[in-house]
Amino acid sequence: MAIQRMDNVGIVVDDMDAAVAFFVELGMELEGRGEVQGPFADQCTGLEGVHCDIAMLRTPDGHSRLELAKYRSPAVISSGPRNRPHNVLGTHRVMFAVDDIEDTVARLRPHGAALVGEIARFEDSYLLCYVRGPEGIIVGLAEQLP
Repeated sequence: MAIQRMDNVGIVVDDMDAAVAFFVELGMELEGRGEVQGPFADQCTGLEGVHCDIAMLRTPDGHSRLELAKYRSPAVISSGPRNRPHNVLGTHRVMFAVDDIEDTVARLRPHGAALVGEIARFEDSYLLCYVRGPEGIIVGLAEQLP
């Protein structure tokens, strides 16, 4: 038996509206918003009294989704500074293919994005960079070169 697909990546956020605005500006489409609570949520997460708001976003091709969750209860636990370096164990990033990396970075800056390093060229294949978005999320951007 094999997996069918990767369904989504989940990220816990504190400011849902800012996070949704960031990913919509990136080019994702808001699929919907809702609330999750009840026994199934407690059982699935291993937490008690789960009540959270969620937003589901999808890439324009419809193949990938991102689930943002803002916990009302139990209280969110901070895992330390939000500006942790890229090489911290457990740190994850989400990578997106973009048409124009410089334009994308410029459009995300008003939403709080800041380059982690620089836009770098990988051989004659890609321009790549990491930006830190809402909640300290590291978002990778990749522009394939012609």
